[in-house]
Amino acid sequence: MKKIFIYFLSLALIISLLPLSGSAQSEEHDPDLWSAVKPLDTTVSFLNTGAHPDDERSDFLAYLSRGLGVKTSSLIANRGEGGQNEIGQELGNGLGIIRSREMIEAAKITGVKAYHLSETTSDTIYDFGFSKTKDETLSHWGKDLTYERLIRFIRTYQPDIVMPSFRDSDTQHGHHRTMTILSQEAFKDAADPNIFPEQLKEGLSVWQTKKFYLPADSKDTADTSIEIGMLDPIYGMSYPQIGEESLYMHKSQGMGNDIPVAPRQTHLELVDSAVETNGSNDLFAGIPYDFNEWAKTFPKKEKALQVHFKKFQKSLDGIISSYPSHSQVFSKTQQALKEADRLVKKTEKSKLDSQLKSDLLHKLEVKKEQLLNVSLVSSDLEINAQAETNILTKGQKTAVTVTLTNNGSQKLKKADVELITPEGWKVSNKSKAADLAPGKTAEVTFKVQVPADAAYYHAYETPAIQAKVSYESAGAKTVTVSELDGTIAVLPDVGLTLSPEDLVINTADVQEEVPVNVKVKNYREGAAQASVSLNVPEGWSVSPENAEVNFEASLKEKEVTFTLSPPADIQEGDFKLSAEAAVNGKTFDSTVQEIQYDHIGTFYYLYPAQVNGVAFELLAPEGLKVGYIESGFDKVADYLSNAGLDVTKLTESDLASGDLSQYDTIVVGIRAYLSREDLTANNERLKEYVANGGHMVVQYHKPNDGWVTEGTAPYPLTIGNPSIRWRVTDENAPVTVLQPESPLFNYPNNITEDDWANWIQERGLYYPMQWDDRFKTFVRMGDPNEEPFDGGILMADYGEGTYLYTNLVFYRQIQGQVPGGYRIFTNLISYGQNE
Repeated sequence: MKKIFIYFLSLALIISLLPLSGSAQSEEHDPDLWSAVKPLDTTVSFLNTGAHPDDERSDFLAYLSRGLGVKTSSLIANRGEGGQNEIGQELGNGLGIIRSREMIEAAKITGVKAYHLSETTSDTIYDFGFSKTKDETLSHWGKDLTYERLIRFIRTYQPDIVMPSFRDSDTQHGHHRTMTILSQEAFKDAADPNIFPEQLKEGLSVWQTKKFYLPADSKDTADTSIEIGMLDPIYGMSYPQIGEESLYMHKSQGMGNDIPVAPRQTHLELVDSAVETNGSNDLFAGIPYDFNEWAKTFPKKEKALQVHFKKFQKSLDGIISSYPSHSQVFSKTQQALKEADRLVKKTEKSKLDSQLKSDLLHKLEVKKEQLLNVSLVSSDLEINAQAETNILTKGQKTAVTVTLTNNGSQKLKKADVELITPEGWKVSNKSKAADLAPGKTAEVTFKVQVPADAAYYHAYETPAIQAKVSYESAGAKTVTVSELDGTIAVLPDVGLTLSPEDLVINTADVQEEVPVNVKVKNYREGAAQASVSLNVPEGWSVSPENAEVNFEASLKEKEVTFTLSPPADIQEGDFKLSAEAAVNGKTFDSTVQEIQYDHIGTFYYLYPAQVNGVAFELLAPEGLKVGYIESGFDKVADYLSNAGLDVTKLTESDLASGDLSQYDTIVVGIRAYLSREDLTANNERLKEYVANGGHMVVQYHKPNDGWVTEGTAPYPLTIGNPSIRWRVTDENAPVTVLQPESPLFNYPNNITEDDWANWIQERGLYYPMQWDDRFKTFVRMGDPNEEPFDGGILMADYGEGTYLYTNLVFYRQIQGQVPGGYRIFTNLISYGQNE
């Protein structure tokens, strides 16, 4: 958190020199301390719901959290696994891990707590791709499971206000619509004891949200309009600017913009309310804003309790008014902590209505958590927790050192540290709680042993080791849990990464020998030896049977190559190859995908070490030579090469000055005009290649990917906008071939209905909405009950050559081992070779 605010302060100094900034930031401002004390001002809690990481209304949430101190959270359904990746090639669960961490980092900037309904990788609530309806979405997610988790969260978090990020509109993603519909249903159902009664037996209680809002269609339809564009002098930015800074954390989606301080309003429609607002349109009307207002709801017989709550709110206000003095804030916070404990006991003993009592106890627990945070920040206690090594293996011993430095002016009594680890882990140390005077440092080293049956690392679970730090002052005890530096991960002794990840066996020309490389990485401490082998289907042979690998140190990696021979009469269909390694009598068979980016840190995804194979007939013209302009967003070039095609990846120098005429076809990867500046710079040279007789195949782009309607393609071609309307999300949507006699569907592969079957995720994205008459159309398809699109494959003659644009998601089919995707795409890039 401190690093984030240092960044804010640095940015504020820059902004203060600019005419658009509004005003300079005072040197007295302390964003860390202010962000801790401001929530003491109110008891209101707010929940924003959405479907994917980045769905949060970051500008408004920043206003609520940073501006007003409202306890604010964002509940997101899935992990964004089905999205696109603008910073790397991770897709699926690997991308889900990235997007989950990006959301967590984004939430730190806005002061919001991020949650997910999805609990694990490949969870039922998975981002299976774009959807247009609730019914399709819940057919994948499962309504009962999704709704049960949503009700459970609301009953646990107990929000006063719920606001989905989107309206239930046919212009919206089906996942968005689903979360909006379910959130609205939960407004009443979370308060109904007959809905998921087993949750109540577990100790949860029903919860009635006070208000349910939706983003209004416009100012004219809004019940409440709130100005949020003002500059916050504490952070040196406006709330929309803070929101954009958080959106910059969603780098895998290319989000975030630089904006000036300017007026901005949030317009809300009140859809449901369980409170009396007396005609007020204020966002918080009818909801007790602090403990003073809560006290007004008490019956007359609880006048004494009313006085105690008002006194407690006065104490909280006193803490806020002591800002920016750390010492004053700290002293008053210790008194408030003791007061909170006493007030909990008095409330428990009161004769308040059971629901009111439950509500108050929950609000008091929240306030105690906030006070503990204020105590920690105002104490200026610096906590540094580090493990001897962040990568651990089962049975390993390591050391964890926790250093406490009292940078404040108050003595911290009985300062103590313990480690939180999973059950079965052995932790030992010889330290005892001791007073920590101002300016003093204490260091505690723990010996830790990982049990032989320890669970492997999972990116969505609580870290295996955390530091629990406590101290006392003025009779109050503060406890905080701190994560260790970096990611602590229990990994297999060795990780096995196979290449290729997927394998195609061409039944028309069965390869006699197929090389499979296995990268073996040692995660054990020190030297290690491993015996690596492949498990192949019946009828296959593999050489060598075993490969011995020796590592001189941890984290070293070596590669071994196996040669496979499939049976000459292999049958069409799927098959799998798996790898395993024997180390010290134990067998390991996992791939460890290391995910590392500066903005999120290092994380891991473990999955079975195997090759997914498919055998089918794939014909290609003899001698076909393809140049591929990679974008970094797809792996089609590698997959085509592995299938036996002659594919060369074109470099910057190739595009600028290389001999392009040597290629029969040049293929442009998905969204390459976004990621390859050299592609845009040499676009005219590529059009000249076409005019001289070449064949060019361009895969889909978004409207803002550097695509110029009149200029990128040889003739005007406009990509559909808004893009949400220009896609076919049903991967099984019927396909009508408009020109069945075209070589595109007959050479070199005879395309049948079977080639359009078993597609994954969707048919096409970002369909063209308008094109020059010189483009011919070849396929027609559409989602159920919608007008079909004709622009999935467009091709035009240009000079002596041909230019083909396709927005069909061939990259997903090829990388997903769909035979039809390979066969149709091979035909597209082979056009003209039959003449």
